[in-house]
Amino acid sequence: MVSSGSAQPGAAPPTRGARFRAWMLEGLSDMAKQHPGPHAEAPREEGAHWFRVMCLTGLDYFSTLGYQPGIAALAAGLLSPIATIVLVVVTLFGALPVYRRVAVESPHGQGSIAMLERLLSFWQGKLFVLTLLGFAATDFMITITLSAADATAHLIENPHLHSALSGKQVMLTFVLVALLGAVFLKGFSEAIGLAVVLVAVYLALNVVVVVNGFWHVLEEPHVFGDWTDGLTAEHGNALAMIGVALIVFPKLALGLSGFETGVAVMPHIEGDPDDTEEKPTGRIRGARHLLTTAAVIMSVFLIATSLITTLLIPTAAFKSGGQANGRALAYLAHENLGSAFGSVYDLSTIAILWFAGASAMAGLLNLMPRYLPRYGMAPHWARAVRPTVIVLTLIAFLLTWLFDASVDAQGGAYATGVLVLISSAAVAVTIAAHKAGERRWTVTFAVIAAVFLYTTAVNIAERPDGVKIGACFIAGIMLVSFLSRLKRAFELRVTDVVLDEVAERFVRDYMHRPLRLIANEPNSRDLAEYRDKLRQIRQDNDIPAEDDLVFVEVTVRDPSDFEAELTVHGEVLHERYRVLSLQSSSVPNALAALLLQVRDLTGQQPHIYFEWTEGNPFAQFLRFFLFGQGEIAPVTREVLREAEPNRSRRPAVHVG
Repeated sequence: MVSSGSAQPGAAPPTRGARFRAWMLEGLSDMAKQHPGPHAEAPREEGAHWFRVMCLTGLDYFSTLGYQPGIAALAAGLLSPIATIVLVVVTLFGALPVYRRVAVESPHGQGSIAMLERLLSFWQGKLFVLTLLGFAATDFMITITLSAADATAHLIENPHLHSALSGKQVMLTFVLVALLGAVFLKGFSEAIGLAVVLVAVYLALNVVVVVNGFWHVLEEPHVFGDWTDGLTAEHGNALAMIGVALIVFPKLALGLSGFETGVAVMPHIEGDPDDTEEKPTGRIRGARHLLTTAAVIMSVFLIATSLITTLLIPTAAFKSGGQANGRALAYLAHENLGSAFGSVYDLSTIAILWFAGASAMAGLLNLMPRYLPRYGMAPHWARAVRPTVIVLTLIAFLLTWLFDASVDAQGGAYATGVLVLISSAAVAVTIAAHKAGERRWTVTFAVIAAVFLYTTAVNIAERPDGVKIGACFIAGIMLVSFLSRLKRAFELRVTDVVLDEVAERFVRDYMHRPLRLIANEPNSRDLAEYRDKLRQIRQDNDIPAEDDLVFVEVTVRDPSDFEAELTVHGEVLHERYRVLSLQSSSVPNALAALLLQVRDLTGQQPHIYFEWTEGNPFAQFLRFFLFGQGEIAPVTREVLREAEPNRSRRPAVHVG
């Protein structure tokens, strides 16, 4: 055998274009295996301790400390600490219980989208999943662009680099995004060990900044008094402050960003020795510990950082162009701990933000193959990593340009993606609890879902950029998906054909003569139906009375499915008619797959007989495309023609 990377003897050497195409489409057959998750080289068989895996979540979750305090100050002003407390309450008593339940219901890393996919069927289920994928793409893409923009802000505002880089925000962000794409084109893998180091160093530096910040508050107690006086002057009594905080806290929703990633990394968690794929008890327990610990750590940091940044940083510094804009904690690090420590803090922040973007890119490369290829909704090239990386990088360039590489401007879009996913998770666990008959949890999750739906609606109403971008992603995904499904309509999309004992006996009776099948749409299945159909087929096709014929019937299950295994059941009806029964998403594809299987088992060319279907050809094609039926005969022949180019080996299709 000659390897794919070498030329056969005597063959012309591949052209530069051919080599480039081979490199670009490398790994085309199974993109999912190239990127089994957001962190591809994390050991799957042995797994890692949940605390180490938590650092993978921390790349996305904890890195938001780079910009969250500044965005909170802009959104809530002096109320930032109180609004942050509301966010923490929602985190610990809303998002956390929801995702602890998601970990139980979806322990293999698929998350809430897979839960909703199981609850919904047919095209409405596929369309709903595509919609959620659009918002997930918004979440991941804005993670890439916002993280790159914030890393750029830390570069520009560093006192050693400010004069040289000032005014080059967009260009530098382009460079970081391009570097991210280039690394993925070469082949990117992340290690848990590196994530642990990055997160540990970053959190340690933040602890230093926070402790130092509180020390400055203690040394200058008037800042606390100034803050409370300002709150009273703006909002009056404490009740009014809480009411306003409840209204503005949706703007702080970026602080909820780590939960979907938390369940995505579940396959990396070390389970118990007796764990099974059906019941990975140890992995689920570790995931719940991971989610709880990450939420508690982040909650403490959110409250502490919002307080010290509000007390110690002038309001003007948070605004666009201000030194604390998008980098409030870095501002305190430089101001209070010196340029050297501040530069180390900047470097750590830039590293974790860039790695968060890399994690988001890998997450996208993992998420889409879980669904689109199964739906027949991925273009051929999208099964390879590198073309997809190029497309995602170009989209990131576009988003960076549209938002002018502004951290503040992208906050609404990021929050929208996060909130839609959390809301969908809350709805999914509510339905799951209801189906399980857990009345108390059903009510609890329903209340949580209502809170997140309200939060999502408020965020969309006040900052519609997120839903506009989400709508663009949804429209793009649906357009590409349906064009791909249309282009692949005539593919043989049966993964395997399994015959039961009776069906196999029917087929093996024809080892030395062609098997003749009659395609029959099952109706009443009474004696008259089969007798009349058999008479009509013999008459229309001049089939001798001594030739045996076997009926084949396909029942359409879910026409929105694309690839599936085909099981064939054999039975004898009315003591004389042999019938092969199949269930599939598409009648023509099922019949074509059966015919090819019969040919391979018997070595004989099988024949199948149809009657013409009445009706408009275009309407019949739409029936086939949407409902798996329609004009069966010509579509079956076309599927066979694409699957078997050799006419001498192709099963014969007859229409009378």
